[in-house]
Amino acid sequence: MSNTAKAAVWMIGAIFSFSLMAVAGREVSGQHDTFEIMLFRSLTGLLIMVCIASFYGKWRALSLQRWQTHMLRNAAHFTGQNLWFYALTLIPLAQVFALEFTTPIWVILLSPLLLGEKITRIGILAAVLGFIGVLIVARPDPVNINAGIVAAGASAIAFALTAILTRKLTQTETITTILIYLTVTQAVFGLICAGYDGDIAMPTSQTWPWLVGIGCAGLLAHFCLTTALSLAPANIVMPIDFARLPTIAIVGMLLYGEMIDIYVFIGAALIFGANYVNILSQSRKSVA
Repeated sequence: MSNTAKAAVWMIGAIFSFSLMAVAGREVSGQHDTFEIMLFRSLTGLLIMVCIASFYGKWRALSLQRWQTHMLRNAAHFTGQNLWFYALTLIPLAQVFALEFTTPIWVILLSPLLLGEKITRIGILAAVLGFIGVLIVARPDPVNINAGIVAAGASAIAFALTAILTRKLTQTETITTILIYLTVTQAVFGLICAGYDGDIAMPTSQTWPWLVGIGCAGLLAHFCLTTALSLAPANIVMPIDFARLPTIAIVGMLLYGEMIDIYVFIGAALIFGANYVNILSQSRKSVA
């Protein structure tokens, strides 16, 4: 099997994991708020990472030198993930995923400010196309703004900040170190936010399998995506990720009776095109 085919298989795993996380998040939203979901997700992830680090002897690689950057990254991710779970309860799953796909557009716009990278003409074109796609997906009503759309859009900005800070960390930190910091700090964030009112709803026999599934699916999704990117170029791997949209649209229709909105697919196609044009441009530069 070629590396491209292997990457495609890993991306199928990522698509399945992201979709499972979305369904599980909606299933427990009636019994747990987003902070509680993040708390139990992070505790599950922390247990998994402790086992992995212990088995492979990765504890020696941990360092406190860049703890400030880890904290900023994980605060951004915690914020984005909470907004994402909140949006899942308010708008169709396909709409949440479509707006999440604007994350690379925000990376293009924010990188010059945070990383000192120059924005290119292709980057500007991608940002404009992506923004038009967002307007088509969201179709915002200036009189009655939908909180779910705002939350999903804001989560994409938070995920973009996470990606930018991750890029900085990967220059000196291992993936294991990044994931351990992620699970530890977000477990603390989740405990503080979920427990600020002195009332944390504990998992029940109905919700704990979903909560564990969220934690496992989150780690597995990112592992599959990272592995796929290690096997094939981004311009091959990332377009496969957009298969998440029709997948989750079908899941939403079958499980929750959500109507498949053609405008979501039209807008998502523009967002996809914007990302793909930028990926191709960056790939050609790296080859040159």
